[in-house]
Amino acid sequence: MVKLIIRNLSKIYKDKRGKRSSALKNVSLNLDINGIFTLIGRNGAGKTTFIRIVSTELLPTAGKVYLDGVDVVKNPKEIRERIAVIPQEAELIPWMTARENIYAYLLWRGFSFKEAKKRTNTIIFRFKLEKYADKLPRKLSGGTKRKVLVALVISSNAKIIFLDEPTTGLDPISRKELWSVLNDLKKEHLIILTTHYLEEAEELSDYIIILNKGKLVKSGTINDIRDAIGYPYAIKIFKGFKKNIRLTGKVVKKNDGTFQIFSDEITANNLAKKLINRKVKFSINPTSLEDIFYMLVGDINKGEEHEN
Repeated sequence: MVKLIIRNLSKIYKDKRGKRSSALKNVSLNLDINGIFTLIGRNGAGKTTFIRIVSTELLPTAGKVYLDGVDVVKNPKEIRERIAVIPQEAELIPWMTARENIYAYLLWRGFSFKEAKKRTNTIIFRFKLEKYADKLPRKLSGGTKRKVLVALVISSNAKIIFLDEPTTGLDPISRKELWSVLNDLKKEHLIILTTHYLEEAEELSDYIIILNKGKLVKSGTINDIRDAIGYPYAIKIFKGFKKNIRLTGKVVKKNDGTFQIFSDEITANNLAKKLINRKVKFSINPTSLEDIFYMLVGDINKGEEHEN
């Protein structure tokens, strides 16, 4: 288990005109965690700022962060020896092949030539990158380049791995292949990641925090968050709904014109009967993370123009 303690973490940015904006506002956590710790939120919610501070890349404006018993602000060098990071803007070295990128990274991490070569070959096979291994980055698709970057940090076998939107640009098959790798890896590592894919967060996460405008909205396992919401069922009514039916429960109208109604079992059953009688198209399912997110925050794809 890895101890993560965050006390009143805040980050304020200033633009060229001196205008201040808060990326994080008094975020606090006290956790013993392994597995996959996922941050979700709209663009501008503060996810990347959180990752950058905890991984020692950025200084907070206020607050304390202790990771694995180390104060990350006072002792960044000590924690850097235990972590590996892929930031959003990470790029492969353009004049090196995929294989050479992984090999050079491992040498930089301090592995011997022999061990670096062994680890490089192992991770290439594990990620099914054999046919891309000896190509330069300009010959690779965006998704494949992202896959090489993830393979690169995983090859280091760091105790704590930070992945900022690791599956962006991957096709569905490659994404699920990466899910399998991460699920295997989390047995012995702490993986701290951000994602815009809510199904990915629900599938992978052992612990989730939801950020909105720099504030911590909810945190816990998916079941913890469901329990805190108090609505175990979600009814989706498809767009075009104009029937005069009273919608009881918590009602959220989405941008695509559909309605989500969150309710308890009895209310859901009664509403379903009414919808069937009126021949209204709908679906009913246990409340998903996507449902919860819409209820608490709104559309994950809407927000600020940039990610903080």
